[in-house]
Amino acid sequence: MKKKLVVLSGAGVSAESGIKTFRDAGGLWEGHDVMEVASPEGWRKNPALVLDFYNKRRRQLFEVVPNKAHHIIAELENHFDVTVITQNVDDLHERAGSTNVLHLHGELLKARSVNNHTDIIEWTTDINEGDLHTDGHQLRPHIVWFGEAVPAIEPAVTIVDQADYLIVIGTSLQVYPAAGLIDFARPNTTIYYIDPNPAQIPNLRNKLEVFAHSGSIGMEMVYEKLRVL
Repeated sequence: MKKKLVVLSGAGVSAESGIKTFRDAGGLWEGHDVMEVASPEGWRKNPALVLDFYNKRRRQLFEVVPNKAHHIIAELENHFDVTVITQNVDDLHERAGSTNVLHLHGELLKARSVNNHTDIIEWTTDINEGDLHTDGHQLRPHIVWFGEAVPAIEPAVTIVDQADYLIVIGTSLQVYPAAGLIDFARPNTTIYYIDPNPAQIPNLRNKLEVFAHSGSIGMEMVYEKLRVL
C-alpha cells in the first residue's frame, strides 16, 4: 500500500514555465488590477475586458510547457499515492503526467454558463461576448474569482486530512481559503514547504521542512528525501 502524498501548488510552480503571477507585481496581473479582471464586479463592469484577459491567458497555455517541478511531482506517482491540489488554472500538472489533480480556482481550458456554475464544458479557444452555453446564457471562464465560493475546498480538506506527507510549493500562503488547507493536515504529517520567499506559518503543529528555493530546485531536494522513506 503506497503512502498518501498530497501536493498543494501555487502560482510559483507555473512561473518557471513563463506564466506570470500577480503577486510578483504589487497586485497587478499582466498590467491589470486583479479586481478588474478576476472579480464578479469586474465582470459586471466590463465583461469584454475580462474575456479578453482570459483569452490571452488561454492562448499563452499553448506557448508554454511544464517545467522540472511539474515533472518531478508527476514522477512521485511511481512511489506514492499522489493527489495534486492546485491553485493554478493552467493544465501544466496534467501535461507533465499527474493523473489526480484538483483545481481549486477553476481551469482556463473550461467554460461555464453565467447562469449555472456547475454546468462546465471543455473550451480551448477564445470566449467572446455572444458565445452562449446550451442553456442560452453567456459563457464565462471557468475561474473562481475573488469573492466567489470555492466549491472544491471541501474535497480538498478531506484529501489533506488523509495525507501522510504534504508538499506545499510555490505559494505565498496568502490566498484563503486555500492557504488554510495546511491546518487540516494531521499532526503526524510532515510538511515540506518550497518557495523562494517562504511565508511564516504560525502555530503549526506539524514537522516542517522549508526549502527557500525555486520549485524545480526545491522539488529535486524533496524528491531525494522522499524516495528513501
